[in-house]
Amino acid sequence: MTDISTQLLINGELRDAAAGATFATFDPARGGELGQVAQAGTDDVDAAVTAARGAFDGAWAKTAPAKRARMLNRLAQLLDEQTDDLAELESRNNGKVKWQCAAEIKVAVATLEFFAGTAQHLYGRSHVVNPSVVSYTLKEPVGVVGAIIPWNYPLMMAAWKVAPALATGNTLVLKPASATPLTAIRLGELALEAGIPAGVLNVIPGPGAEVGEAMAAHPGID
Repeated sequence: MTDISTQLLINGELRDAAAGATFATFDPARGGELGQVAQAGTDDVDAAVTAARGAFDGAWAKTAPAKRARMLNRLAQLLDEQTDDLAELESRNNGKVKWQCAAEIKVAVATLEFFAGTAQHLYGRSHVVNPSVVSYTLKEPVGVVGAIIPWNYPLMMAAWKVAPALATGNTLVLKPASATPLTAIRLGELALEAGIPAGVLNVIPGPGAEVGEAMAAHPGID
């Protein structure tokens, strides 16, 4: 597995960074470069947030929980079916032994399945104020979520962010660690295969000092 070149995933499309920048990603166990990864900048953060906002204000927040659950279950199925390939990719990019990466992918699958089930059980509460008045609470999605994940459990922690956010009707801008971006990008691609609409999940690798800071300060992230 060599010469891997990957792009940003924004609004359902793989694209180069706006500035055309890339960075090398490495195999820490064996040594050597695996390939080049598109390096997001502040313009790409803006584009990803705009895409996520458009998807949220469009159909996603109004999508029936049962339909969101089906998509998350389909994503879990795709991960499960591709465990071997994903574990190989994770091992090469992260340096762990393959069996450990495979075990972590199984946790990612279970996480997606759990929150797919939870999506259909997000109940509000009702309160009888007096004989003629009943008040109630209604749970609503927050909006656009920003998530920054570390290098040590890349795909598993990506699933920990993606599953609850999407299950509850939010959209997501995900920044994987620069050292280990490959499986997060692949997760975004599989989400599209699972039927999750464009813009709901956006993946933008890049340095924390630029991309992470821009996400943390972005007024479009709720």
